[in-house]
Amino acid sequence: MVVHAILPAAGLGTRMAVPGVSAKQFLSLGGIPILIHSVRAFADKANVASVTLAVRASEAEHVAQQLTQYGLADKVRVVTGGETRQESVAAALRSLKAEAGDIVLVHDAVRPLIDGPTIERTIDAIAKHGAAIVGVGAVDTIKQVDRTADGAIITATIPRERIVQAQTPQGAVYADLVRAFDEAEADSFAGTDEASLLERAGITVAVVPGSPANLKITQPGDLELAEFYLRQRG
Repeated sequence: MVVHAILPAAGLGTRMAVPGVSAKQFLSLGGIPILIHSVRAFADKANVASVTLAVRASEAEHVAQQLTQYGLADKVRVVTGGETRQESVAAALRSLKAEAGDIVLVHDAVRPLIDGPTIERTIDAIAKHGAAIVGVGAVDTIKQVDRTADGAIITATIPRERIVQAQTPQGAVYADLVRAFDEAEADSFAGTDEASLLERAGITVAVVPGSPANLKITQPGDLELAEFYLRQRG
């Protein structure tokens, strides 16, 4: 079974707002760019046939230089992404030379601490169920609210055992993922992640246990936490 990985990396990451850095995926984590950590997690796996990065056109040359610097250029393809994550993943999907039954994984470029065993569990789950995501159970009590002019008003308490916080990778067999994206585009539907498009297309999505270390770096404090997890790995 052939496995392909897609990493959308065209975001600007305005919440980080680090002077001199165009996007958060280029920030340093343990002396190595976040993007390189994320790419290497998939490129180093023998059973991942291809890795496709979707980047902004203005950053393509810079990304290519980084891939060469870290010895990843031979296995990683770079395509031009879109204005949204969904558009970037769609562009990468269109560029793949894949068969209908191949597995496609989509991973946030700013989740640099994804580990090999979790990737393998996700691949296995897709092979078994057709689609899967990585997720972690909620720790805090979850409240459903209505937004009002005076603030949020609680309308229900949702049992934690019914809640999963979605991480990545997320994926499916190639034919189903393409169908989900095509249907969303035809209906001008914007999803929050790949699973939302798969669910909308009537495709069952399994959940693979994730880890707090597989965090998405979106704010300055996240980078400090990632540094801690990286040191714990040794």
